[in-house]
This record gives sequence, structure tokens and C-alpha cells, in this order.
Amino acid sequence: MGASRTTRSTLPLRVAAVCYRRRNSHAEFLLVNTNGGSKWTFPKGMPEDDLSHSQAAEREAMEEAGATGIIEPRHFHIYTYSKGVFWQNGGVQEYAVKAFLMEVQRTRNPEEPFRNPTWFAPEEARVTLAKGREVKYARELQTVVDRALDHLGIARLVAAR
Repeated sequence: MGASRTTRSTLPLRVAAVCYRRRNSHAEFLLVNTNGGSKWTFPKGMPEDDLSHSQAAEREAMEEAGATGIIEPRHFHIYTYSKGVFWQNGGVQEYAVKAFLMEVQRTRNPEEPFRNPTWFAPEEARVTLAKGREVKYARELQTVVDRALDHLGIARLVAAR
């Protein structure tokens, strides 16, 4: 028998709000610091029994980024990420995350001020999301930015390498 593989459908679920705003023909993404403050991510959290997944993602945007706006009712992408946890053997838990686009209309001080919500241009967001992460998870988050731009019909501007 081969080794068992964990699939996204068997992983614990989280929901994320991929917050964006349009600037002329471009977009900017609103990222927040992780709990430890060493990395950047999209506002995300656990789904809640009394809310749809999109509503739960919208709540996370408000709590972590102080952002309100129009969230799409259906996710546009599913990605995975890992988090250090005390109860897991080896200290790491992997999650599947449903990503929902949210066009931000207003921002205010978040309930969690240490999150330091900050706007990033797409290429900046891709680089910032990758910092300090394993290659697999860096690519997952960069793909979220790319898929969001595709979904919004905004061309990717790739810096010359």
C-alpha cells in the first residue's frame, strides 16, 4: 500500500477575505500581519455555524483589517497554508482556505490593531506574502494574488527579472 495523501477536502477549513481596491486600471491588496507579526497574509479565520462562508470571511476582514465592502458570495480559489500548533505532533497543522474576493469600500481601525493592515500593489503583495514561508506555501499565496487579478480582469504586471 502507498502512503496516504492528505487532500484539501480532508483538511480543516478556514475562510479568507482577499480584500482589494481598484486604482485606475490596477488593483491593490490589503494584507495583515500574522499573529506573530513576522509574516503577512490575507484576513482569515474559522467558518462560523451562524454565518455563510462568505459572511465569515467578511467578518474576518472587519476584525483583522478594519475593512468593510462588498464580498462575493462564492469563493474564487482554495489554497492551503500551515500553522504552528501546540496540539499537533510535530507542531504544524495544515488548513484548506476558501478565498473570497471583497472590494473594500471603507477602512477603519481594526479590532486587532497589531495586524497593521497595509495596501500593496500586486507584485509587492506577491513578494511580501512569500517572505519567510516555505516555497510550497509562498507559491500558494502568490497564486491567490494571480487568480484574484484574473478574476477581476486585471492584467498582471511582472517586474523585469
